[in-house]
Amino acid sequence: MDISQRTVKRQASFCNAITFSNRPTAVYEQVRLKITKKQCCWSGALRLGFTSKDPSRINPDTLPKYACPDLVSQSGFWAKALPEELSNEGNVISFWVDKKGRVFYRINDSSPMLFFSGVRVSEPVWALIDVYGLTRGIQLLGECSPAVTHLEEDDEEQERLQRLSSSSCHVPQNSQNSQQCSLLPSHLDTDLHFHSVHGVHVTVLDKHTVARLDHRGDERTLVFTSRPMRCSETVFVKVKAGVTRPGSLSYGVTSCDPATLKPSDLPSNPESLVDRKEFWAVCRVAVPLHSGDILGFVVNAEGEVMMSHNGISAGMQLCVDNSRPLWMFYSLHGAITQLRILGTLTSLKLLLTQSHTPTHRRCGLTNVCDSHISNVFSSGTTPSSPFSSHPESPTFPSCSGSWSDECTICYENVVDTVLYACGHMCLCYTCGLKLKKMANACCPICRRTIKDIIKTYRST
Repeated sequence: MDISQRTVKRQASFCNAITFSNRPTAVYEQVRLKITKKQCCWSGALRLGFTSKDPSRINPDTLPKYACPDLVSQSGFWAKALPEELSNEGNVISFWVDKKGRVFYRINDSSPMLFFSGVRVSEPVWALIDVYGLTRGIQLLGECSPAVTHLEEDDEEQERLQRLSSSSCHVPQNSQNSQQCSLLPSHLDTDLHFHSVHGVHVTVLDKHTVARLDHRGDERTLVFTSRPMRCSETVFVKVKAGVTRPGSLSYGVTSCDPATLKPSDLPSNPESLVDRKEFWAVCRVAVPLHSGDILGFVVNAEGEVMMSHNGISAGMQLCVDNSRPLWMFYSLHGAITQLRILGTLTSLKLLLTQSHTPTHRRCGLTNVCDSHISNVFSSGTTPSSPFSSHPESPTFPSCSGSWSDECTICYENVVDTVLYACGHMCLCYTCGLKLKKMANACCPICRRTIKDIIKTYRST
């Protein structure tokens, strides 16, 4: 802070920079500040709000790193993140609270916008400013001057602002409030975050955000979720990319607990992980990704990995064996500089449907799958995968006994074919040839793409 106590600058990192006004602000009194320094290597931006706690009585050692969500979870603190796109260097921001406890803000000379509500104005309130993330420095402009009109709008104008506010969905504070709200559900759970084990060219900004350290072609940027995905749980992530070109993202699921891995185990090419003894399934987002894009991923009860891009379904991307715990992982490519977990949403309807599935359906899938595949072969259709629409793979019957040498498709011929590149041996050569001709054919055990089939011969 400078001598005049009007300019503050964060010294290091991206957080630990909460400051307050030196006196209470009046209702309708505008707090005007200018962004003097922007540091583009971080995510998130300025947090603004009010507190009914006298800052002179607050022990600085007790202040948390973040105003949102840590400080606002305490009684007497209200704050919200300013959208990143409004936090440009040189912008002048004014914010104030009205007699109803609603907080408004304006950027430069723009029209006022409703920010949030719920401030208790029955007691004195001080301005709260968190110099966070992209925002490195701010300057308080003049006195905290009252608004010229005191913003005592008529009822019609207040209703207009209220409608403007209600058109935006609620976003958890620790999602940093900068994502496109229209693309997300109204409420997300935030217990899922990134695992502490990650590639050597990735750094953790906070538990929900990771960033790349370098921009070379051989970067090791693998990151994992902190826990296995739940059935029908959708995880939403947001990417940040360079302004000159789009980026790309690899993703997948694995049965390997990241805690058992070392950073040196993680390659630059995630495709090479499928040769490990654990189950790994890898895919890549087919379309170029731009900064701000939001992706959703879910593994449903049938083992289908579904993806959405900016609220639009991209359909099934992978079929996986979900009979074991599966961690989600990502790898950043090209111009992708950061990845943030916004939150998760679990479909209760899907979970209830699965829990009430009749027992005879769970234990009698082999014949159903066998019949379905025979119909596919006879009809000549080419679905993306003949195994993608059934709750369990025919090679993992929940009520089965021991393995057999019978082909897992026709259940007539002897297994004599190896699938390349996964190496599984579970088909006869005739069914293997028919399966290989299908679009996006995959192994019925591990769901890895079939590159070729190899006929084998027994010595006896």
